Amino acid sequence: MKAIKTNRLEPKKEKITSLKVKEPIELMAFLGIHFNGKSRTALKSLLSHKQVRVNGKVVSLFNHLLQEGDSVTIDTSGGKNELKHSKLKVVFEDDALIVIEKAEGLLAVATDERKEEVTAFSILYEYLKNIDPRNRLFIVHRIDRETSGLIMFAKSKEIQLSLQENWHENVTERVYIAIVEGVPDKEEDTIVSYLRESKALKIHSGNREDDGKKAITHYKVIRKSDAYAMLKVELETGRKNQIRVHMQEIGHPIIGDKKYGADPSPIGRIGLHARVLAFVHPVTHEVMRFETPIPKKFNALFADNAK
Repeated sequence: MKAIKTNRLEPKKEKITSLKVKEPIELMAFLGIHFNGKSRTALKSLLSHKQVRVNGKVVSLFNHLLQEGDSVTIDTSGGKNELKHSKLKVVFEDDALIVIEKAEGLLAVATDERKEEVTAFSILYEYLKNIDPRNRLFIVHRIDRETSGLIMFAKSKEIQLSLQENWHENVTERVYIAIVEGVPDKEEDTIVSYLRESKALKIHSGNREDDGKKAITHYKVIRKSDAYAMLKVELETGRKNQIRVHMQEIGHPIIGDKKYGADPSPIGRIGLHARVLAFVHPVTHEVMRFETPIPKKFNALFADNAK
C-alpha cells in the first residue's frame, strides 16, 4: 500500500490578545467579559477552532476552570489549526478527546504485522504534535480497515480508561449502514450468537456460551432492490467483525466482503459504514452525538429503486 503523507499545518498571520486571570472563573464567562461584543456562538467558535490557549496550551472546553494568575491568549486572526487529509476528517475535538471520520482502506491503528503502515492513529498523532509537542493520543475503540465512518480517540490515559471501562454505559448509540447481497426475509431482526477468533484470524459464530463472546446485532432493512439491501445496523455489543459475521450467518454477506463469503464488490469497496456515534462525554457529562452521511456509492446502488 502506498504511504499517505499528512499535510503539515501552515503558519498563519496572528493577531493575539493576551489576558491575565485575576480570580477563579470558567473560560466561557471570562471570554464573555473581555469580548462582550461577541455572541456566545462566536466565542464557542474560537474554542472549537483552537484559537484559545491557557498557559500556552490549547483549551476548547467552555467550562474549563481558570485560576488566578493563569495566562489566556486568544488568536482572533481567523486562522486555525486544521488537519486536511484525503483519508481522514476531524469531526470534533476538545481537550479530552477527538472524533474523526475515516475513509475505507485506512487502518485505525498499527498491528504487529503492519507496524510501519500509516494509520488513522499516526496521522492524528502527527497533527496533535504539530499543535503542541506535549499532546498525547490513545486508542479507545476500532473499526475495520475496510469500514468507513466514525471512530473516537482519547487525549489522555485517564480518559481512555474512563471510556473503555464504562463503554456500555458511556456509549448510547452506535449505528452502521450495511449493504448486503440479496434481501433478508425478515425486514427487521436481532441476531444473537457467540463469536470466537481462529488461529487464521477469522471470526466464527456459534450458539453455545463456550463458543466465544456473546454478540448482539439489531438490523432493519431501509432500502432494497432485486440484488441488494441497505440495512440500518445497531450494535448492542462491539465484537471484532461482528456485523460482517452476523450478515454472513443469515445468508446475506456484506457486499465486497470476500473474507465472509461475498462476491466482488459492485462499488469497489466493502459496503459497511459507521454512521452514528453517540456517547456521554467523560468530562462534561453531556451526551455527544455525531452522524455522517451515507456514502454516495451506497445510495447509487438504489438510484432506480424506491425505498
